[in-house]
Amino acid sequence: MVAPFDFALDRELWRWVPDDISLRVTRTPYVPVEVSLDLARLVSEHETLGEAVRALGASEPEVVAYACTSGSFVGGPAGERAMCEAMTRAGEVPSLTTTGALIEAIEELGVTRIALVTPYTESVTQALEDYLAEVGVTVTGRAFLGLTRHIWKVPYRSVVDMAREAVVGSADALFISCTNLPTYDAIPQLEAELRMPVLSANQVTMWAALRRLGARAVGPYQGLLLDRSPAGEARQADEARAVREEMREIRQEVAEAQGAREVAAVGPVVPVVPPPVVPAGPAAPLPEVPPIPPTAPEPPLNESPPEPLPDE
Repeated sequence: MVAPFDFALDRELWRWVPDDISLRVTRTPYVPVEVSLDLARLVSEHETLGEAVRALGASEPEVVAYACTSGSFVGGPAGERAMCEAMTRAGEVPSLTTTGALIEAIEELGVTRIALVTPYTESVTQALEDYLAEVGVTVTGRAFLGLTRHIWKVPYRSVVDMAREAVVGSADALFISCTNLPTYDAIPQLEAELRMPVLSANQVTMWAALRRLGARAVGPYQGLLLDRSPAGEARQADEARAVREEMREIRQEVAEAQGAREVAAVGPVVPVVPPPVVPAGPAAPLPEVPPIPPTAPEPPLNESPPEPLPDE
């Protein structure tokens, strides 16, 4: 379930879903309120959530997730638990929220200090920081945009810039809040640059929901999604070795192909054969040239012809 103005979710959530899992999405009713604590309270009302869960009942879901960060942290940890209980009663299936999924991910990674990125106003961002403090997580740094609308239009570049701004202390991980903020393609870049796990609202939601089904979310170079069991670590080591071997073979093939192109460009070596030597003999007589007949001399230039003699 998503809020009615979360336009980034439809494609974003599917990217973490394996091929054998089906994802069904419904939206809660629209409310004409800007992103704020008031809106967070409105979209998290139990009656609203129950109606959305019942709307999904015909598809017989095995787990229900409420993909909204602010709506699930605005009431604190006790409010988040009450929301899950209300959804479970309405649909008779296991239920979870984005903020609850974040806490699961933090516990999975052993995180106690976190850097925080949000598109919210300062008051909404502070409410999330208060929630984290209540569950024993310290926010070491934060960055926020102060937006009250059009969050789904924020580009990846802005997300990355905020992350760099937020990671100023000794954080164990970075959390990018708000399910309306696209993050899938930003996570690998940030993990490589910041050298820490990067969590996002949509990522933890799908990770936790799929765990309820005994499945694993898919996503390249995302620390949360790694299989940390001994068997999983062994498999990942084998996969890494296979990738290295494949890259070695590719480099060798490229080098061989490059060598073949260089030989083809030079061409085959053709030996230079000297011309045959003709033995010396008597010289043949030169042909006689007929003499050139004499010609009348031409009159000198710029001279007039001689005047005729007078008659005698």
